[in-house]
Amino acid sequence: MNSERLLKLAESQFLKKEYKNALQSYGEILKDNPKMDEAKMGVYLSDLGLDSDDEAQALFDYYHTIKNSSEDAAEIINEIIESLDETKYSINQLISRQMDMQAEADGITYGDFMGLVKEKGDFKKVFENIMFSTKVVITSKEDLIDLITKLSQNGFKDMALSYLDDMSNIFPQDQEILELYKLF
Repeated sequence: MNSERLLKLAESQFLKKEYKNALQSYGEILKDNPKMDEAKMGVYLSDLGLDSDDEAQALFDYYHTIKNSSEDAAEIINEIIESLDETKYSINQLISRQMDMQAEADGITYGDFMGLVKEKGDFKKVFENIMFSTKVVITSKEDLIDLITKLSQNGFKDMALSYLDDMSNIFPQDQEILELYKLF
């Protein structure tokens, strides 16, 4: 298959949000044309799409808008991607520091809480016993997802929805967080 046809296939896969397939197709193009900017950009954006669909699609559209009018289109997109990565890293560091400070205050980590649940064998009872006297400190997105799921499954749907609403405001594009709304 020639590079132009493969490029059209890769772009079609990308637009259908088939990022793994698009990544493979763009990679095939780069084997024969290692300097092709569109294929390089496709690889970057497909990889980004695996983590952040909306950002990847927006950057893809922007790249295709500016590529004919700017010789530096690929460089512009690369700078935007680097800026996004730096911003996400900074936000994650800030959240991590905040959560560590909360944990040091007067709370119980989610891991310790789940240790109690395992020991007692009843999430609902353990949660009811501590919910008014102790804070449960969440230090990772995975713990938050687990807590929201368990709260929902154990009759604390309003509380779970409140946590979910707070987190979806902080991470508005996070598909894992948004998928939790299906529990309600």
